Amino acid sequence: MTAERAEGARVEVVGVDACSKGWVAVRLVDGRFRDARLCEHLEDVAAGFKPEIVTVDIPLGLTDQGWRDCDQLVRGKLGPLRNSVFRIPSRTVVETPVYEDANAKCREVMEQGLSRQSFALFPKILEADQLRRSGAIHFYEVHPEMSFRTMAGAPLSWGKRTWNGQSHRRALLAEQGVEIPDDLGPTGQVAVDDILDAAAAAWSAHRIALGQAESCPTPEQSDLSGGPIAIWY
Repeated sequence: MTAERAEGARVEVVGVDACSKGWVAVRLVDGRFRDARLCEHLEDVAAGFKPEIVTVDIPLGLTDQGWRDCDQLVRGKLGPLRNSVFRIPSRTVVETPVYEDANAKCREVMEQGLSRQSFALFPKILEADQLRRSGAIHFYEVHPEMSFRTMAGAPLSWGKRTWNGQSHRRALLAEQGVEIPDDLGPTGQVAVDDILDAAAAAWSAHRIALGQAESCPTPEQSDLSGGPIAIWY
């Protein structure tokens, strides 16, 4: 998974979540919150840092045909929050820029229609896909609800935009040593659930760095280029 680390070496990781303003990143050092930043472009999230692992809450790796195994498997683990995982169709659908055309193609090749929520993710998916395939940054895909489920030991009951849901998620992070300060500076303009999701992504990145994380599925599914398609937690 990762190279064997020297004893006592510092663990620096970054977790990223897509948001309406671009991408929000949370950095952990030795499992503790260090800082957060808001970037317009995904390629900038680790600029000036030297993270060992970068995780991102966006689908990475697209099939040439059929649905991604990880989406369906993780949906099955999230109980009442299963709909927080959008099923992502094959590359030919994702690369279609107009919704009506993409929906028609999805019905043709996937035998199922395309939700507008899934379609809205396509620009961010393609941005991440291009960056990943360039080799500029090696990303691991995560899904924050799977990270929170792992922290809690069971599926969560409350949605991430509810008061109870946000309080529970922040408490789970704090129990893991990830305490998010009230003042995040300019990054504080980002929605609360996006900050929490980025922090959960960073928590999973820390687990990957320590060799404690798992992937769904195991072994990973592969895309046409041999790249992995899996959600880590």
